[in-house]
Amino acid sequence: MTPITVSDFESLAKEKLSSMAYDYYSSGANDEVTLKENCDAYKRIFLKYRVLVDVDKRNLSTEVLGNKISIPVIIAPTAFHRMAHDEGEVAVARAAGAADTIMILSTLSNSAVEEVVRASSKSVWFQLYVFKDREITRDLIKRAEAAGCKAIVLTVDAPLLGTRERDVRNRFDLPEGITVKNLETVFKEKLPQKGDSGIASYVAEYLDPSLNWKDIEWLKSITRLPLLLKGIACKEDALLSVKHGAEGIVVSNHGGRQLDTCRATIDVLPEVVDAVHGKIEILIDGGIRRGTDILKAIALGAKAVLIGRPVIWGLAVDGENGVKTILEIFRRELDIAMALCGCDSIKSITKDFLA
Repeated sequence: MTPITVSDFESLAKEKLSSMAYDYYSSGANDEVTLKENCDAYKRIFLKYRVLVDVDKRNLSTEVLGNKISIPVIIAPTAFHRMAHDEGEVAVARAAGAADTIMILSTLSNSAVEEVVRASSKSVWFQLYVFKDREITRDLIKRAEAAGCKAIVLTVDAPLLGTRERDVRNRFDLPEGITVKNLETVFKEKLPQKGDSGIASYVAEYLDPSLNWKDIEWLKSITRLPLLLKGIACKEDALLSVKHGAEGIVVSNHGGRQLDTCRATIDVLPEVVDAVHGKIEILIDGGIRRGTDILKAIALGAKAVLIGRPVIWGLAVDGENGVKTILEIFRRELDIAMALCGCDSIKSITKDFLA
């Protein structure tokens, strides 16, 4: 089968990946209600079909925090890319650069931040977890800055890890020879195992569940880079993000992997946009599988979307070229959707495009 959709790539990736790796990438928390809802919510939003509009030339480019990108799609931070392909995050960075867009690199990457930044011809942002040992956090920020990262994306929705039951059943651990490169000098051992999944044990042992809004001020005091908060899922926290000086937020529920039965991110987006009122930039992730989903998210006020799992499926199927193809699928589908809605540029997309 020649894959032509994101779902085609997932089917092929499932055949290539080990069951433990596929379950790690694809699973959600508990009954996976939110995991499914993230996708299904887009299907309940309808577009307005407009005709006899000159759409001969269409511009899909936009700008996020001063970074010009050719399409409003950014690579979301996801861990452990080398379980999907030997070149891991390096292949993804090259594909993102070729597509003229941003990659956000996970703290828990299998490739060093320096290696990834060198591989990309476009901006790389660094996703950050805050450790109980704050010097580890400080060192990660300084390392990301020195490597040339252009922003810090702080994950704020994981004081503990949601119960990903497929990982628990599999007793998830990294395969032999794969390490967390950005933390090798700190943690020599593999993921700790304490009866469930290694990643859950890791979060419980090392990450700081006391992280709070006061720490945002501390983080801003130790970096010159713009700070985005990833994991905002209600208007109250969006307003607090503005209050505490974040330059941007990602409306996210961690891909349905944390609190099950919370709302789909696209359902949360309108209230966040209304609350923030243009004071900071808003991105969104979760459930984006079609170009029409991107158009809907922008119409509801997002500046761009983040994609995670689709990138992994492309990587697993065909490495760098697979990721390039995934990004091209989104580009093509968004371009067609815009034309059929009578829209010639990203900046002209408004709520008027929704039925």
